[in-house]
Amino acid sequence: MEYTPGSSQRGKGPSLDGISVRGIVALAVVGIVILAGFKCIKTIEAGHVGVVTLFGKVRDQPYEAGLHLVNPLYRWTIYDARKKTHMERAMVPSQDQLQTTVDVSIQYKLINTMAPKILEETGTADAAIQVHLVPKLRSVIREQGKSIPRAEDFFLEETQQRLQTSILTELVSYLQPKGIEVEAVLIRDITLPEFITRAIEAKKEREQAVERQKAELERFRTEQQQTIAEAEASRRAAEEQATQVRTLADARAYEIEKLNKAIGSNPLYLQLQAMEALKEMSKDPAAKIYFINGDSPNPLPLMHLGQGK
Repeated sequence: MEYTPGSSQRGKGPSLDGISVRGIVALAVVGIVILAGFKCIKTIEAGHVGVVTLFGKVRDQPYEAGLHLVNPLYRWTIYDARKKTHMERAMVPSQDQLQTTVDVSIQYKLINTMAPKILEETGTADAAIQVHLVPKLRSVIREQGKSIPRAEDFFLEETQQRLQTSILTELVSYLQPKGIEVEAVLIRDITLPEFITRAIEAKKEREQAVERQKAELERFRTEQQQTIAEAEASRRAAEEQATQVRTLADARAYEIEKLNKAIGSNPLYLQLQAMEALKEMSKDPAAKIYFINGDSPNPLPLMHLGQGK
């Protein structure tokens, strides 16, 4: 059989180690399509917003959380639009030229619809906070502190409330157009100059000593009032008892007086009493009893006692 070089490859394309170039190209195309398909799908996490640029131009419409089919040529910047807290410590001068340290917490979040403006004018979210929020906050705190007469006035509740309200109003007015929404301003701590702190502590100690003295005086006054009340109650009880004794004595005297009057007007009562006495005496066998009538020299028997003259 005659062998002709190249006859076995007749009708087929070129190959590389048994794999045709056409097959390699097909695989590359499929890979590119798959990669492009992934690049066309973008997922934005919850609480975030996406901003895209195409050839350096920022797209005005942001992408909210969810799944999106997009241009694979987009370049993405993702912003966290959830609520956050920024804490700031500032030295605040009052009208008495004293510096008071004030710790403030700012609750804020980025405005979703203004994320493209933030990217175009400022950059990232951290850059927006450092460029807009922090400098303005420090400036407002210092300016508001100048309206406070004395450093110790920072501890007054009305002063703190006024500070929080004024700072919030200023920040909202300034930061809203920048794409930052401020929700609350909270004063966390206030540190006065050391010598004022010592003076306040000494004043509190004096006030506490006065309060203790007042409490002791009130306790003593209460005890004295209780003693007086008890003495008054005892006096009233003694008076009531004396009144009862006096009433009983008066009743007894009246009874005796009435009895004496009755005896004086009725001699038979004396005879009756004598008979009762003789009755008791008669119980003694050794007793001898004689009855003498004043009008007769001879003794009278008992039966004649009480007979009329």
